[in-house]
Amino acid sequence: MGDPYGSGVGNSPGEIKITGRLSASERTAVDALVEAAAAEDGVRALDERATLLLGPPDATRHLLARADGEGGEVVGYAHLDLPAVSTNDTDGIPAEAATADLVVRPDYRGRGVGRVLADALVAEAGPVPVQVWAHGPHPGAARLAAATGFTADRALAWMRRPLNGPHARPLPDIAPPAGVTIRTFVPGSDEQAWLAVNAAAFAAHPEQGRWTRADLDARIGAGWFDPAGFFVAERDGELAGFHWTKVHTGQVRGGEPGPAGEIYVLGVAPHAQGGGLAKALAAAGLAYLRDRGLPTVMLYVEADNRAALGLYERLGFARAATDVMYHHEPAG
Repeated sequence: MGDPYGSGVGNSPGEIKITGRLSASERTAVDALVEAAAAEDGVRALDERATLLLGPPDATRHLLARADGEGGEVVGYAHLDLPAVSTNDTDGIPAEAATADLVVRPDYRGRGVGRVLADALVAEAGPVPVQVWAHGPHPGAARLAAATGFTADRALAWMRRPLNGPHARPLPDIAPPAGVTIRTFVPGSDEQAWLAVNAAAFAAHPEQGRWTRADLDARIGAGWFDPAGFFVAERDGELAGFHWTKVHTGQVRGGEPGPAGEIYVLGVAPHAQGGGLAKALAAAGLAYLRDRGLPTVMLYVEADNRAALGLYERLGFARAATDVMYHHEPAG
């Protein structure tokens, strides 16, 4: 969700087009809409997963709102990722919620476009709950959520710290625990071991712990991937943790020009937690980003994860913004 959607009337779209695959022209229109909204809001309305799903279809639904019905300009877009139905699901209804993102072109906000899209998301999901991220605590998103029956359910803290320059605190030099070595990820060799540690480290996480080989391969195949910034910790020949960094070359959140670094994912296997490995991995990745000359580094972390927040605060990070997830339960 972006800011502001409002629940105004007049010039709102009629029928919403729902499709499993965007045409080339529709993809171009959605990309332009997302960029226009990001320029206005200072943050992209679509997260990484939603952006990847603009391409090949699976259980994804694309909802398009046009200014003048079919053939008009795309002024609103929503993405709905429906969960798979497993054999354990009662009555064929998935136990997980559908995830969604929603964005309205800035010059069409306040005309009811957001409300029409939100209602269409709920209708398309049917008996499945829907979760929508609002990237940034936008008052318009909160108003739209209240008007369409969504309630705040979860929050992500966006944190950042300087890496270079006069305001950058020195990074600690932290050795890994005894018996642990830190090296870089080897594509074609470490994938399955990494997936196993990631699943164990994030077993309770609703997204990260469910990554598949396809999810991993999609990131490895992305233009930003660099194994030199992907650190893994080994003990007795087995992976015990990892710190995957990312470099953003374009404009970053808040309109800040790139490049900037990111703690993309940092995880430690349950059996290796509590011995200082997370801090050692964090320091190794941060030193790599610093030595690349990047001015700043950022990360996202669950806002209620006190242990992780404490670790990052001790490493010099400060909260810069908060993203909110809104949840809708189906009627009945």
